[in-house]
Amino acid sequence: MKIFFLTDNKPWFNYLNSWSRHRKEEIHLYCSPGGVDLFSEEIGAGHISPLDLKSNIDDFKATFDIGFSCHCKQIFPKDLVESIQCFNFHPGFNPHNRGWFPQVFSIINGLPVGATLHKMDVEIDHGPIISQKLVSVNSWDTSETIYSQLLEAEFFLFDLWIERLLSGDFEEKKPISQGNYNSKSDFKRLCEIDLNKSVRLGEAIDYLRAMTFEGYDNAFFYDEDGKKVFVSLNLKVRK
Repeated sequence: MKIFFLTDNKPWFNYLNSWSRHRKEEIHLYCSPGGVDLFSEEIGAGHISPLDLKSNIDDFKATFDIGFSCHCKQIFPKDLVESIQCFNFHPGFNPHNRGWFPQVFSIINGLPVGATLHKMDVEIDHGPIISQKLVSVNSWDTSETIYSQLLEAEFFLFDLWIERLLSGDFEEKKPISQGNYNSKSDFKRLCEIDLNKSVRLGEAIDYLRAMTFEGYDNAFFYDEDGKKVFVSLNLKVRK
């Protein structure tokens, strides 16, 4: 069996790289062209290869038996998902907040948070669901702390289902609805704070913790001098 994984995420790469070392199948790890800088050392060592999926559809259809998206920034083309089985490990509880940064929108709109394993179709984060795992959200959680839990939930689903996915021993269920989809543009629009907007204090706190992720400047406003000021939230729990 020939398998490919596409990931643009370091924790997922580390997980897959370790898992694949002891497998008998022929396994290939790929990243998007935009991930070359992130994976420069790994590419140099031959552990992962950059790939433009759209340019290699015919080769992949002819070569691989099964494919996986694990936090991949590329859209799997229609011709590919309709030719071979492709699966997605998604850090969102489908069909709620499909698309970019599900945990950010879930903190804000109160929809469920969790990881979803689903079969891919032509729409983004949309296909039949195989399994899911809910993640609890505390009042002190930020986007970053929830994201860490989501990764663990995805790895749990991977360990639980990978053998059955490879053997075809699984069932699919249709999502309860079409749900909602958030694009990268939706997130970017969310980043700029409207200082004249009236909200409840609880809503403001939820917004700021949703936008807080160490290493990333997300929420911002422009002051009277036109300077761009970034805002994050520091939450501490006292028992």
